[in-house]
Amino acid sequence: MATITAETVKQLRDKTGAGMMECKAALTEANGDMEEAVTILRKRGLAQAAKRAGRATAQGVIHSYIHLGGKIGVLVEVNCETDFVARTDDFMNLVKEVAMHIAAADPKWLRREEVPADAIEKEKAIYRAQMENSGKPANVLEKIIEGKLGSFYSQFVLLDQPTVRDPNVTISQLVAQATAKTGENISIGRFVRFRVGETAE
Repeated sequence: MATITAETVKQLRDKTGAGMMECKAALTEANGDMEEAVTILRKRGLAQAAKRAGRATAQGVIHSYIHLGGKIGVLVEVNCETDFVARTDDFMNLVKEVAMHIAAADPKWLRREEVPADAIEKEKAIYRAQMENSGKPANVLEKIIEGKLGSFYSQFVLLDQPTVRDPNVTISQLVAQATAKTGENISIGRFVRFRVGETAE
């Protein structure tokens, strides 16, 4: 029986992103064999999605969804690392769910970084005006404004929006779950939502 040292547990943790206890259990099961332990963790799906976030996602699909008798249409691109994963049911289920969510929730931007600075400033100005007679100190007001911005993001930014199916799970968490399940980095590339007559308004 190989002795499992704290150092080998740490090495495995750095490699996979899994928790200390999972790493120790995997190493024990693999009799100290590092590569075997990595395989065990991968099979269990415990190597975290965060560790995969930097990997290139050049494969994937563009999916279309038409809703309400042709009144709303969505095109969304969801990316992954390999064509193999792009063809799996887990991946396609995620893509369909994201497309239906976009149709229902009407996000304006994909991620926070895409929100124009003037839109953020406009929101902050509204919050400041609402609280100008509150008598709260400036540093407290700024904290409140940041909190209110969070709810602005969850209303208009796709990755921050709670999913239509389960309000306790955001789109970003849904993508992370699919990443953990498929073992590949998955990202939403871009989307567009059309509604009949919106250009005439």
